[in-house]
Amino acid sequence: MQPTQQAANAWRVLFLLFLANMFNFFDRTIPAIIIEPLRKEWSLSDLQLGLVGTAFTIVYAIAGVPLGRMADTGARRKIMGWGLAAWSGLTAVNGLAWNFWSFLLIRMGIGIGEASYAPAANSLIGDLFPAHKRARAMGIFMLGLPIGLLLAFFTIGSMVRIFDSWRAPFFIAAVPGLLLALMMFFIKEPARGASERVAVANTKVEKPLRKVLAIRTFWWLVLAGLAFNFATYACNSFMVPMLQRYFLLPLEQAAVATGVIVGLTGLVGLTLGGWVADKIHQRSETGRLLFAALSMLIATLATGYALFSGRIDVAVFVGVFSLGWLFSYNFYTCVYTAIQDVVEPRLRATAVALFFAGLYLLGGGLGPLAVGLLSDHFAQAAMLAAGASEMNEAFKAVGLHDAMYLIPVALFLTMLALVQASRCFAADAQRMQHKMSAEVPLDAGVALG
Repeated sequence: MQPTQQAANAWRVLFLLFLANMFNFFDRTIPAIIIEPLRKEWSLSDLQLGLVGTAFTIVYAIAGVPLGRMADTGARRKIMGWGLAAWSGLTAVNGLAWNFWSFLLIRMGIGIGEASYAPAANSLIGDLFPAHKRARAMGIFMLGLPIGLLLAFFTIGSMVRIFDSWRAPFFIAAVPGLLLALMMFFIKEPARGASERVAVANTKVEKPLRKVLAIRTFWWLVLAGLAFNFATYACNSFMVPMLQRYFLLPLEQAAVATGVIVGLTGLVGLTLGGWVADKIHQRSETGRLLFAALSMLIATLATGYALFSGRIDVAVFVGVFSLGWLFSYNFYTCVYTAIQDVVEPRLRATAVALFFAGLYLLGGGLGPLAVGLLSDHFAQAAMLAAGASEMNEAFKAVGLHDAMYLIPVALFLTMLALVQASRCFAADAQRMQHKMSAEVPLDAGVALG
């Protein structure tokens, strides 16, 4: 197969990867929707609720690095298949949790299973599609995020009501994941570097972590991802309870409204954003990253306005916040493809694993914890300011709402890091191409596996 060709089974494999990604985010979102029933059953603080998300993401980040190296050296279909089976099975077990600590430990186990997926899937997409089609392919793959969130936020509230239990969604979610796990094992993988303009040498890479970390663009993208994941995990973890407490919506309505904010917007953002990003990339090498930076600025202004406006009409809040979140989705199609443009094929799964380690350890891991901690602090401050002697739901509502001001701040920091990444991107991309050319004989006509 010629290095610039697209794999014959590319779109079929991409659809399967999209489905698994969709259930990845569906399963991951369940705790964010059942927060209030969980809090009341076990008398939890917002700090404890935030710790659930933090523990998951820390384990996810740590496990992702060795699993990413395995994906660069072994069969990606097997890594994805076993990982999907593990996290789906543990999702069912999650419904059997008997107290806070058992719930927390099972979520950590799910984090290990899910950590196997993204590095291997990203590496596979890089070999299935040539560079000029990767933003669109990545956009389709990442559609699993908003659609998974949309399905979760639109259905889990109804599941809880119908079965009169917060445990039911965990059992239901495990079934499709286990079926998809079986299908993963039958994927026909392309050779590594099969879609590159330059053939890829079949030699072992010495000191892979050091080589990835030597790329300046990669460091700025990690910092951007850290801030971005802080914002997204803070939003996804606490938007439902914030709407319940601050805007007094019932669980089902709060979940659907959150589905509009973080799910429906992604359907537009990832499909249209991926197409726009590819068009811009054809005209300007740094265009994708600058487009992402502009999108983060719009996201900062919209989410900031919605939060700082206080108790406005809930429809206005959802509409304005959704506009910001729509633009924030351009992060995925622009940044994930930028990583593949500056990292050689033999190191891409490792790079994605390192990227995710930064995102989740210091971004996604801190987001829920910081918001939960500030929520408890601001609630206590509101109670003291009112001269009250006991905590009530009104103070908890103010505390959580004010803690979410961290979201637009984090989005603004994301924008700054993306601007810096754009300044060194062209040089790093050229360096990667030159390095690959130097390692392979000039008459190499095919990509070596």
